[in-house]
Amino acid sequence: MDIISSYSMLLIGMAAIFGFFMAWGIGANDVANAMGTSVGSKALTIKQAILIAMVFEFAGAYLAGGEVTSTIRKGIIDSAYFVDQPELLVFGMISALLAAGFWLLIASYLGWPVSTTHSIIGAIVGFSAVGVSMESVQWAKVGGVVGSWVVTPAISGFIAYLIFMSAQKLIFDRSNPLKMAQRYVPFYMGLAGFVLSLVTIKKGLKHVGLDLGSLEGYLWALGIAVLVFVIGKLAIGRLKFNPSDDKDMHYTNVEKVFAVLMVVTACAMAFAHGSNDVANAIGPLAAVVSVVTNGGEIGGKAQLAWWILPLGGIGIVAGLAMLGKRVIATIGKGITHLTPSRGFAAELAAASTVVLASGTGLPISTTQTLVGAVLGVGMARGIAALNLGVVRNIVVSWVVTLPAGAIMSIAFFYILKAIFGVA
Repeated sequence: MDIISSYSMLLIGMAAIFGFFMAWGIGANDVANAMGTSVGSKALTIKQAILIAMVFEFAGAYLAGGEVTSTIRKGIIDSAYFVDQPELLVFGMISALLAAGFWLLIASYLGWPVSTTHSIIGAIVGFSAVGVSMESVQWAKVGGVVGSWVVTPAISGFIAYLIFMSAQKLIFDRSNPLKMAQRYVPFYMGLAGFVLSLVTIKKGLKHVGLDLGSLEGYLWALGIAVLVFVIGKLAIGRLKFNPSDDKDMHYTNVEKVFAVLMVVTACAMAFAHGSNDVANAIGPLAAVVSVVTNGGEIGGKAQLAWWILPLGGIGIVAGLAMLGKRVIATIGKGITHLTPSRGFAAELAAASTVVLASGTGLPISTTQTLVGAVLGVGMARGIAALNLGVVRNIVVSWVVTLPAGAIMSIAFFYILKAIFGVA
């Protein structure tokens, strides 16, 4: 208790700096989830993608990032073990933020798309299991996270495969692809409107006081889907194409239609991502601020201080602008060759998997969801369409993420204990 009251400003300052560093890592690594396929398919240039992501990620993080957040991220550890020594929880959360931030910096520099959620979970598990007690970790939840490495990419890959193959059969393999695109693309637009509005409703709106029930959420999403379908049908119907163009020109024009669709999809995904994943950085930060300002009392929920959300939002934007293009290049160009229609299939499949996971409580990583979807699109064209060297590096980086976060967090935890003279 003495340490918390004696060093309160120093502890909050350290948590704020390392929380910003972690948010910076999220921006550098995770924003490729929303923008990687758009850049890879050339629907957007990297500069345009970064500008769009900066606006929508910050808006998502600031407007819908959460007025309250769980102090112990995802219920991974049991706070009862810290009641007698709350300074250990404060040291642990500061160590976890620094460790996860470091791992994201390394992974982003190498162009590895890793899970920011798993980085922070690995770091929290590390200091808690080794520094406090093995029993303080909810191991069943950690097992669920590890299981998601296989389940999530498999589900999103399968959905992406189905969407891509349906577009091939209904549009690209037909003798008049442009006419078919005018007929069927509005249905894809309606489907995208439905899925993306569900993602936003489930992930974001509850944080700004619009916590819609399941039925209400689905009805709103359905209404938006119908609206998007009608607008899409009118817009595509007005496009003028020359029917005497050769087939290659028809394909190019169809891809242009999908490119417009991709930009809208990317904006919505960036907003949903900002609203959801900023919690990985601000959750532990909020925990530290709550424990310190309450004189060492550990509560289940923490009211966010006014400055925490903007700090997280600015951190994400700074990371994206400074180092984001490396991971964007891996997702967009490294795994397989993407066109706007393929990128759209991957993006829609990833969003669908997020909705599916929200409904069933399946723990997922948005990064692994999107990589699985891109793999699914590549697999639809045969295994030769995949860059297996890049895929191998990505899988290795996923496996390494939990232990890397854990080991660094344990080291920082003991260093902090030594600095503050805690036995």
